Amino acid sequence: MTMIQEETMKLQGYHLHLVPTKKYKTITVVVKFKGILEREQITKRVLLPYILRKGTANYPTEKLFQEKLNQLYGAVLSIDGAKKGNQHILSFRLEFANQKYIADEASILDEAIRLLHEVIFSPSLEGEAFKQKTVEREKESLKQRIASIADDKMAYANQRLIDEMCENERFSIHSSGYMEDLEDIDAENMYAYYQSVIQEKMDIYVVGDIQKEAIVHSIRTSFDRENTLIATQAITPEEHTTSEVKEVIEKQDVQQAKLHIGYRTHTTYQSEDYFALQVFNGIFGGFPSSKLFINVREKNSLAYYASSRVESHKGLLFVISGIAPADYQKAREIIELQLQMMQSGDFTENDVEETKEQLINQILETLDHTQGIVEMLYQEVIGERDLPPHALIEGIKAVTREDIIQVANKIKQDTVYLLTDKGEVND
Repeated sequence: MTMIQEETMKLQGYHLHLVPTKKYKTITVVVKFKGILEREQITKRVLLPYILRKGTANYPTEKLFQEKLNQLYGAVLSIDGAKKGNQHILSFRLEFANQKYIADEASILDEAIRLLHEVIFSPSLEGEAFKQKTVEREKESLKQRIASIADDKMAYANQRLIDEMCENERFSIHSSGYMEDLEDIDAENMYAYYQSVIQEKMDIYVVGDIQKEAIVHSIRTSFDRENTLIATQAITPEEHTTSEVKEVIEKQDVQQAKLHIGYRTHTTYQSEDYFALQVFNGIFGGFPSSKLFINVREKNSLAYYASSRVESHKGLLFVISGIAPADYQKAREIIELQLQMMQSGDFTENDVEETKEQLINQILETLDHTQGIVEMLYQEVIGERDLPPHALIEGIKAVTREDIIQVANKIKQDTVYLLTDKGEVND
């Protein structure tokens, strides 16, 4: 098993992470900005990637910008944002051909890196603001995307569970933005917000068959910046004690009910028992062989689907299931029983070993793709923990049955959210 190597260096105003590998004929450069989740700014932050991808100072229209990408042998740009614990990450990715595989071509690397820098730091402007037309058009598109969440009942139920469970906590801020903010957003205040974003903590990842000196020189030429970073305050997850379980029942015109349950794990990416929580979740609800899938869906036919996932940077566990409205109480009881079984050690040694193998395969599959490599390595930056993939795999291998029982007993149910039809709810 060949493990990836990462070399990190602190340069002027950012960290550069080099990941040399001969596996790909392309080079991927990813620039990440880490900011604190803020209710007042989240809608602007969600809009920003859509505005920046519309053009740059030298390529001010989408058409001109796309032509430039095509000239770079079909380079591909993507920009997105994601909530990680109490932080929000903006990612700018550019994948382009490695010039060493193209005859008589020696300038792709420098050109591509200059273009990525331009996307981030030299956007297309009108005076001292973004283009008003672009901002208005992207506001309208975002309005439609926010409205569509209500139609995706699984996404809606997940959002509502977090609203209720994490009320008054930073994590409850919607990573999709808020409809009511859009009216007050204009080209000027968007640009003012953008100016603060480009001062945030910046990390640059380069993955591919790279020559270190050439990459460092090219990145430094474009990306070195004054060390005037906004101090990103470390945010520790808010301590939360669950006194009694909160039950929320919401009724709409739905045929399939959504039963989503939130738990506090009291374990995060930084915890020693993080590895045990991963194995716990695999046995509990993370895979098709898990207790939730087998016992709730297959044996008792109480769910169309049932699974669980962990939010490691916040210390949360979510169970999601789709059920017949009449089966609420039965389904809830059987889901709760699966956790009790985990807490009392009602699982086999074979369950443990099989789950470890599945988790390790999942990690190796993630490392097959450049995006997966970068996301896995960046977890260490978000979680402020040195945990390279080989250490993660070793940590999982070392988990014992007792570790799993111990981590399971730290988990406390916090909120039960049911989105159901307008009939009677069976207690």
